[in-house]
Amino acid sequence: MPFRSLVLTALCITGLTGITATAYADTVTTIVVPYGPGGPLDTTARILAESVKDSLGNVIVENRPGAGGNIGLSQVARAKPDGTTLGIAAVATMAINPWLYASMPYDAANDFAAITPIASVPNVLVMNSERAKELGIANLQDLITYAKGHANQLNYGSGGNGSAGHLAGELFKQMGQLEAVHIPYNGANPAQLALLSKEVDFNFDNLAAAAANIRSGKLLALAVTTEAPSPMLPGVPSMAQTLPGFTIDTWWGLVAPANTPADTIAELNKAFTQALKSEQTQQRFDLLLAQPITSSAEDFGSFMDAERQRYESIVKAAGARID
Repeated sequence: MPFRSLVLTALCITGLTGITATAYADTVTTIVVPYGPGGPLDTTARILAESVKDSLGNVIVENRPGAGGNIGLSQVARAKPDGTTLGIAAVATMAINPWLYASMPYDAANDFAAITPIASVPNVLVMNSERAKELGIANLQDLITYAKGHANQLNYGSGGNGSAGHLAGELFKQMGQLEAVHIPYNGANPAQLALLSKEVDFNFDNLAAAAANIRSGKLLALAVTTEAPSPMLPGVPSMAQTLPGFTIDTWWGLVAPANTPADTIAELNKAFTQALKSEQTQQRFDLLLAQPITSSAEDFGSFMDAERQRYESIVKAAGARID
């Protein structure tokens, strides 16, 4: 089954049989999160570390932020391939950064062994509700029509050059055949504040960050960037329903160093898949607006390869580069 289809079915699958912790009784497994504490990647890693303790023994989470996630993932790439050092691999570190950074400290295609996806969080195209009303925009097609008739008169904000919001905006321009001006900010929060104050006309924001302002009516949600509409934002269509093939979602999963034995990968996949399918994990992920995903290690590896190839043209078209 294609990886993206698993996103839609992950919550409907029952759990797996238990795994004994005998082989891991005297070991400590470290999950390296290549970002700071407190974000959704860190939080979900800690949820899973707690959930797999009965099958894998002592699992700790270590934050190694810096260079867009490259520092932490390079530590995983250099670790001994024995299954005791794992890393959180995300769309940025595995699919975007290889094309964004002039020099990379690891080879995303060859330095890791896939274990399992963890979760996906939709991004959402939002407008300031007052601004949308002023322009007569009520849905995605209205925005496309207006932008085509007013070339470069609309602008959009993002958390910076090469950010998910920037790349989503450039893909929107390509696929919608429209022109709009990109205004990069120093982080996602300043970009959202600019939208709320009508400094910019639209943004592609993380659903978790935008949800409160959508619910309050300050922001108008026009579409989610996942392949299909998200159950976390009922009634809001997907970009792909108007622009077929448009997908820019935030996903992350677990990897190990390359050359980790296949039987070790299989054991880790089984343990974390069982944890991801538990009702308690699903409830805790719901609070983060993150949807648990599971697949085989092979399917996750193929998915990351496909995403890396897909983002090459998106990053290059955006003209984003970090030396």
